[in-house]
Amino acid sequence: MIRKDAIKIASDMIVDSPIISANGYISRDLFETHDKDTNFYMIGSMGLSSSIALGVALKNPEKRFYVFDGDGNILMNLGSLTTIGKLKPKNLIHLVFDNQSHESTGGQPSNTRNIDIYKIAKSSNYKAFKTSSKVSLKKILRKIKNIDGPIMILIKITKGGKPSKRIIHSPITIKKRFSQKMYRQR
Repeated sequence: MIRKDAIKIASDMIVDSPIISANGYISRDLFETHDKDTNFYMIGSMGLSSSIALGVALKNPEKRFYVFDGDGNILMNLGSLTTIGKLKPKNLIHLVFDNQSHESTGGQPSNTRNIDIYKIAKSSNYKAFKTSSKVSLKKILRKIKNIDGPIMILIKITKGGKPSKRIIHSPITIKKRFSQKMYRQR
C-alpha cells in the first residue's frame, strides 16, 4: 500500500475529526484526497505535528484529534512520544506512515530500518497497532473508535505513487480555518 492510499482510507473513515498532518507529501496527500477546514497542514516545522496535536488535544478534550506523521518526521521529535505517553490524552490518535524513507526530500533512507517505532510507542504508554494492509487499516480504525488514547497506528507503506499537488492555502489561511472551525464547534 502506498502512502496516498493509506491517507485516503484513514481520512475517509475519520470524516470530520480534526487532523494535524506532518509536512511534505503527507500534508499534500491529505490536501488532495480530503481537504477540510479541520485539517491543519504543516508547511514547515518538520517533526512538530505530534507536539501541535498534543497541545490542541489537551486544550479540547471533548474532541478526538488525529495526527498524520511520517517516519522521518517522528524520528525528528521522538521526545513527543514520551511526553504524549506521560500526559495520556484520551483523545489523541497518532498515525505514522512508515516507508523507511524521507520520500518528500528525495527518498533518503530513514532510520526506521533499525528503530522500531511500534515498540517505542508501546513503551511510551500508547495503545499501539501495526498494519501494512488496507483491510487491516480499516479494521483498526473501526476498532479504535471506542478506545481511549493515546493510540498509535504504525502503517507500513511502500514508496511510490505520483506526488500530490501542493497545498494552495497559505499558512495563515490554514491557521484561521482550523481555529475558526474549532471555535464554532464548541
